[in-house]
Amino acid sequence: MAACRRVPRLLLLMSIFLYVHPIREDKYQINGVAKPPVSVVIPAQNPGGAPAAVNGAPVLAALPLRRRTSGWKLAEEGACREDLTRLCPKHSWNNNLAVLECLQDRKEETEIAADCNHLLWNYKLNLTTDPKFESVAVEVCKTTITDIKECAAEERGKGYLVSCLVDHRGNITEYQCNQYIVKMTSIVFSDYRLICGFMDKCREDINTLHCGSISTGEKDVHSQGEVIACLEKGLVREAEEQPGAHAIGANCKKAIMRVAELSSDDFHLDRYLYFSCREDRERFCENTPAGEGRVYKCLFNHKFEEAMSEKCRDALTTRQKLIAQDYKVSYSLAKACKTDLRKYRCSADTNMPRAREARLSYLLLCLESAVHRGRTVSGECQGEMLDYRRMLMEDFSLSPEIVLHCRGEIEAHCSGLHRKGRTLHCLMRVGRGDLGAIDNLCQKALQTLIQEADPGADYRIDRALNEACESVIQTACKHIRNGDPMILSCLMEHLYTDKMVEDCEHRLLELQYFIARDWKLDPILYKKCQGDASRLCHTHGWNETSEMMPPGAIFSCLYRHAYRTEEQGRRLSRDCKVEVQRILHQRALDVKLDPELQRRCMTDLGKWCSEKAESGQELDCLQDHLEDLVSECKDVVGNLTELESEDIQIETLLMRACEPVIQSYCHEVADNQIDTGDLMECLVQNKHQKEMNDKCAVGVTHFQLVQIKDFRFSYKFKMACKEDVLKLCPNIKKKVDVVLCLSTTVRNDTLQDMKEQRVSVKCRKQLRVEELEMSEDIRLEPELYDSCKQDIGRLCQNVAFGNAQVTSLVRQKRLVIECLKENKKQLTQRCHHKVFKLQEVEMMDSELDYQLMRVCKPMIRRFCTEADAKNMLQCLKQNKNSELMDPKCKQMITKRQITQNTDYRLNPVLRKSCKADIPKFCQSILNKATGDSELEGQVVSCLKLKYADQRLSPDCEDQIRVILQESALDYRLDPQLQLHCTDEISRLCPEEAAAQEQTGQVEECLKVNLLKIKVEGCKKEVLNILKESKADIFVDPVLHTACALDIKHHCAAIPPGRGRQMSCLMEALQDKRVRLQPECKKRLQDRIDMWSYAAKVAPAEGFSDLAMQVMTSPSKNYILAMIGLGVCVLFLFGLLCGRITKRVMQEQKNR
Repeated sequence: MAACRRVPRLLLLMSIFLYVHPIREDKYQINGVAKPPVSVVIPAQNPGGAPAAVNGAPVLAALPLRRRTSGWKLAEEGACREDLTRLCPKHSWNNNLAVLECLQDRKEETEIAADCNHLLWNYKLNLTTDPKFESVAVEVCKTTITDIKECAAEERGKGYLVSCLVDHRGNITEYQCNQYIVKMTSIVFSDYRLICGFMDKCREDINTLHCGSISTGEKDVHSQGEVIACLEKGLVREAEEQPGAHAIGANCKKAIMRVAELSSDDFHLDRYLYFSCREDRERFCENTPAGEGRVYKCLFNHKFEEAMSEKCRDALTTRQKLIAQDYKVSYSLAKACKTDLRKYRCSADTNMPRAREARLSYLLLCLESAVHRGRTVSGECQGEMLDYRRMLMEDFSLSPEIVLHCRGEIEAHCSGLHRKGRTLHCLMRVGRGDLGAIDNLCQKALQTLIQEADPGADYRIDRALNEACESVIQTACKHIRNGDPMILSCLMEHLYTDKMVEDCEHRLLELQYFIARDWKLDPILYKKCQGDASRLCHTHGWNETSEMMPPGAIFSCLYRHAYRTEEQGRRLSRDCKVEVQRILHQRALDVKLDPELQRRCMTDLGKWCSEKAESGQELDCLQDHLEDLVSECKDVVGNLTELESEDIQIETLLMRACEPVIQSYCHEVADNQIDTGDLMECLVQNKHQKEMNDKCAVGVTHFQLVQIKDFRFSYKFKMACKEDVLKLCPNIKKKVDVVLCLSTTVRNDTLQDMKEQRVSVKCRKQLRVEELEMSEDIRLEPELYDSCKQDIGRLCQNVAFGNAQVTSLVRQKRLVIECLKENKKQLTQRCHHKVFKLQEVEMMDSELDYQLMRVCKPMIRRFCTEADAKNMLQCLKQNKNSELMDPKCKQMITKRQITQNTDYRLNPVLRKSCKADIPKFCQSILNKATGDSELEGQVVSCLKLKYADQRLSPDCEDQIRVILQESALDYRLDPQLQLHCTDEISRLCPEEAAAQEQTGQVEECLKVNLLKIKVEGCKKEVLNILKESKADIFVDPVLHTACALDIKHHCAAIPPGRGRQMSCLMEALQDKRVRLQPECKKRLQDRIDMWSYAAKVAPAEGFSDLAMQVMTSPSKNYILAMIGLGVCVLFLFGLLCGRITKRVMQEQKNR
C-alpha cells in the first residue's frame, strides 16, 4: 500500500524545481510549443555535495556538490558538457529543465555519454523524491486546489495532492499550475522506474515477458520507454487471447492503463511512441501543436499512409487498442464526452464490470443510443465519437473479438488486406456467404462491431465504402448533404444501374448485409419507428439486444403490421410505414438482405438458384420453384410474394425496368402511397404499349405466373373474393383453380336464371379482371400449357409468349395461343381438346379473347363503345365491312368467324337461336360427334340446307342467313367447302383465292367451273351452295351486286328471305315488258343453267326440295297450272266415285 501511495510523490518534488529555479531565458520550447518562463527551485542536496542516494543505491562520485545562489546547473557538470554543447542550443544551458528536455528528447540514433545519461536519471529521481515537492505544489496551484474539491480534501504530507492534480489536469485553468503539472509529468514518464509503484506492481510481469531490466544504468533512458510498450503489447495479446499470451496481473494492468491515460494528452509522454513516430510527426503533423491529444489524432488519421513507418504504425495500433479497452486513454474523447457520459449515466451501471464500462465500445453504444433517441450530445463529443467509429472500421485489429474469433477466416480469405478497412469488408463478404462459411462467433463479432461503429448513421465512417463509392455519390447522390444517412439509401436506389460501379456495389452490399440484421442500424428507420416497435414488437433500447430474438425479427414484425387493414388490428404510423416500404424496396435487390429469407432458404437457394439466378433475381428464382421448396422456405417466400402483390413497388428492379410505362400510363396509381395491387394491374393492362420493354414485360409476366400458384398472391382478388372462396371453393389453393371454380359458379347461376348470385358483386368484378389477365398468356393457364407444351415446341417455337413485342428475335404477329389455334388440325388430341375448350370460353365471352381485344381496340372504341364487352365480337362482325374498319382488325374478325363456323358450340348466338332446330334436324351428326372432337361445320351445313328448305325457326333462320351471307363473300367461312375443295380451289381458282379482299369470287369461280370439278365432295358442296342461293339472293353476292338496281326497281316491295326476291327477279326475266340490266340478266341466265345442271346431277331429295325446285323453275307457272289441273281432275273423280260407292252401299242395305 505504501508503495502504491508513492505514485504522486514522484511528481510532487518536480514542482519544487519549477517553482524555485528561475528560468532566465526569454522563451524555451515545451513539447514543441513556445512557453513563457516559470520560476523554479533546486531541491536540497545531501551533505557532501552529491545528489541523494536512491533506494540505497549510491550516486556517481563524478557529481560534485555545488551550492550557489544562482542554483546548481546541469550545464556545468563535466559528465554532460560535451553532449550539451553538441546537442542543445546555448540559450537553454542556464535552465536545467530545458537541458533535461533537450537531452531526453534527442534523436534515437544520437548517443550521449553513459555518465551523462546516469547523471540525468539521478537528477530526475532526486526531483521526484524530495518531500518539499507537495508544499511547492500548494503554492503554485493554490487557486486550482480550491476549485477542485476532490484535491482540496486530500490529506496533506503524503503526496496524494499532486496525484489528484494529475487526475484533474483537464480542469486546470491556472497557467503556472498547468505548466508545472505538464513538465513534471514529462520528466516522470521518461522512465517507468520513476513512476511510483509501477515497478513494484509490474516487476513480475516485466521479468516474465522479458520486457527489460529494472537495474539502474543497464539501459539508457530510451530503452525504458520500450518496457512500458512491451507491457502494453502483452496486455493487448492477452485481450486477443493470442497463443502463448501471458496473463498480466490485475495491479499491473491498472498501472499500465493508468500510465497510458496520464500520457494521453501529450504524445511526448508516451516515450516509445514518441521515439517511434518522431519523424512521422514531422512528416504528417508538423503544424499540429502538442497537447490535448492533438498529435495522437493527427497520427491516427495518417496511420495507413504509404509514407508512414511500420514502427510508428505498430505503436499507434497498440495505443488504439488500449483506447478500445479504456476510452480514458484518449484524452480528447474523455474530455469532450465527460459531461455527456455523466448526463446519460454511461458509467453508472452497477450490474456491469468496471472494465466493460470503460471500454470504448460501451461508451460509443451508450452515447449513440442517446443520439438515436433524440437526446442532445455535444457537437464536440459527437465529433470525437465519429473519429473513433471511423478508427474501428478502418482497422479490424482494434476489436479483440474479431481478432480472436475471425482468425481462421482472415487467414483463409483476407490475409494481406489489413489497411483502410479492407480486411473488415473482406470478413463481411465472408459473412454474406460469398466466400464460404463463417464461424458463428466471428459473425457475431462483426455484427457487434458494426453496431459500435454505426456506419449507417454516416457512410464516411466506412473508409473502404467511402472511397469505393465516391464517384457514385458525386453523380447520383450529389443533392444529399454530405454525411447524411440518406446517402446509403441513395446508393441502394442506384444499385444495379448504370451509375453504380462494381467496387461500390460490393462494399455497399457487404455493409447492408449487417445493417439489415439489426433494424436499429438504419438511423432513419429507427427514428421513425422506435415508438411503433416498442408498442407492437416489444423492443429493447438502442444499445440493448435480445439474444433470444433472431436477426431481422423486429423488422419482420414492423412490415407485418405495415400492411394490416384497420379491421385486422393495430397498424404502423404513416411515417414508419413509409420507411418500412423504403427498406423493403432496398431488400428486394438482394435476397441476402432479408435475414429470415436467407436463413430459411439457404438450402433451396443453393439447390435451385446458385447458377441460374443473376444478382437481384434470387427471389424470382425461389418463386419459380415455389412448389419444390422446403416448407419453412415456402412459407417465407409465400409471405413475401403476398406482400409484393399488395405493393409491387417493393420489386425495385421491376419498377426501374417499367419506368417508361409507369410514367406514361400508371403514374397516378404509382404516386399513391397505398398501392393495394393497382400498379401491377395497370402494368398488365398496358403490356402491349410501345413503351413496354423486354425487362418490364418479362418481370410483369413473371409476377403473373407466380400469382397463379396461390390466389393469396393476388391482393385485390384475395381481398375481394376471400369470403366467396371459403364458402364456395374451400380447400382450393391454386389461383387458376379458384378462378375456374368461381367462374363456373357464376356461369351456372346465370344460365339457371337464379334470383341471387352466389358470388358477391365485388368478387365477380375482380374475377372478371383475373379472367382477362389469364387469357393473355398461355402460361397463365397451367393446365392448357402443360397439355400443349409438346405442340408449342413443335409448331410455335419461334412465337413469343404473351404479348411480347419486345425483342427482335420474337417480333411475331402471332402469339402462342394464336399459333395453336391456327395449327389446330396438327395438334395432339389432348392439346386440341384444351384449345377447343379455351375457344368455347372465349367465344362465349369476347373480352377474354386477348388477341382480338388488343388488335381491335381502336375499332372497339369507334364502333362498339356501348356494346356489352362479352358480345364484342358480335358488334365487330356487324361493322366488319365498314369502310372505316381497320384491316388488321378485319382480318382478326375473319379468323374468329372461321373458328365459329367450324362448330356450332363456338357460336353462342347460333347455339341459343337454334337450340330446338339442331337436335330436330341434325341429330344424326350429334350422335356421331364426341366431346373431344370438332364437327368441322357439319351442323352449320345441315342448318344451311334446312334454311334452303325453309324449315328453320325464325330466330335460327336469321342466324343462318347471316352465316350464309358472310360465307358467300368469303369461302374460308365455309368449313365444309374448305375441307373438300382446297385442292380444286388451288387448281381452278388460284387468283381469286389469293386476293386480299374476298368478295365471293372464289365461290363464283367454283360455280362457273362446276363441270370441271373432279372431287365429288367438292362438287356436292358447290351444288349445295347453288341450292342455298335459290333461297335468298343475299346468299349470292355476285348476283346480288349485279341485280341490286333491278331489285330496287322491281322487287322493292317484296321482303327478303324464303326465295321471294329471287322469284321476283325470275318473273321479271320472263316478262318481256320488263327490261333488266344486262349484267343482271346475264347472271340470272347463268344461274338458271347452273340450277338445271344441279337438278340433273343432284335430283330432289324430298318433297320440300322438289317444291323449292318448282318455285325457282323458269316454267313455274306451267308446272303449277298442270299441278292444279291434276288436282281438279282428282277432285272430280273423287266426287264421282264417292256417289257411286254410296249408291251401291244403299242397294245392299235395302236387300
